[in-house]
Amino acid sequence: MTAALIITRAGPAMSLQDMGRAGHLGQGLSRGGAADPLALAEGQALLGQTPDTAAIEMAGMGGVFTVTAPCRIALTGAPMLAMLDGVALRWNAAHLMPAGAELRIGGARAGAYGFLHVAGGIDAPMIMGARSAHLSGGLGALLQSGDRLALGRDQGNLAAVGRGLDVADRFAGGELRILASLQTEDFSAAERDRFTNTEFRRDARANRMGMKLTHEGAPFATAAQLDVLSEVIVPGDVQMTGAGLPFVLLPECQTTGGYPRIGTVLPCDMPRAAQAGAGARLRFRFVSRADALLAEQSYRAHLAGLRAAVRPLLRDPAQMGDLLSYQLIDGAVSAHHEGD
Repeated sequence: MTAALIITRAGPAMSLQDMGRAGHLGQGLSRGGAADPLALAEGQALLGQTPDTAAIEMAGMGGVFTVTAPCRIALTGAPMLAMLDGVALRWNAAHLMPAGAELRIGGARAGAYGFLHVAGGIDAPMIMGARSAHLSGGLGALLQSGDRLALGRDQGNLAAVGRGLDVADRFAGGELRILASLQTEDFSAAERDRFTNTEFRRDARANRMGMKLTHEGAPFATAAQLDVLSEVIVPGDVQMTGAGLPFVLLPECQTTGGYPRIGTVLPCDMPRAAQAGAGARLRFRFVSRADALLAEQSYRAHLAGLRAAVRPLLRDPAQMGDLLSYQLIDGAVSAHHEGD
């Protein structure tokens, strides 16, 4: 029988996600995929998986899981309290999950999206070239309590666990770099300066389509406060709504829109944007195209180096139930025998 991951209790917004579906904008479908693609890549590096492997994305809250066969798991993205049969697990790390063990993942301590990866991946059907749910596009659905997910075959070694990654904090807001967009010049220079000098907060209302930002002060508007004819939009676009509030588009955004865009967040900064939890402070900074390309090159180099950055975890002996299985002493010294 195929090994399976069983969701005993599902959080309110759990879905299966991979890198999404490229090439369907013409049919009205945005790429979708993991809200934080860096977290997806980090889990793949920890488990030695290929880039097309899907994981469980948990928005704000995890759930309770069991497996029918021993497997390796990894936890990445927004840090959450994780307990395996009552023992706390390190986040941004790979662990062994025995058959029948109970994994409990709680709420996010910071950020918005946590990820549960299983070695071999989730063996879900491919739809239009991906396994990910695209909820706004009607592909797939939220995961539910009682779901039984078939697991792919782990090509690695069950012993390849106890490894982690050092991850920079991208879960508390901060600066987002943006490029000028088609309507940037429709905002006056004074309005653009005010935009980059304003501190925004992520509103509690957000989903995989986008997030609303709030701020103190006057609303933002183009010189003539005009909407534009609907045209192609992409994740990262910062639309200025009729109320003058920025709305940052996320992976499942629509493919056309008529609100003016003051700029577009660089793809390499989208993990930070998506992981901004409710109330997180955000600022924007315009960069040149040349600087944007350099930033993207650096990001891709970081992705390529993730596997090499995986390191053994330093474990607390007091919490090692398998302590006696390790060779703690190599050789011995006799007090009655002189060495050569």
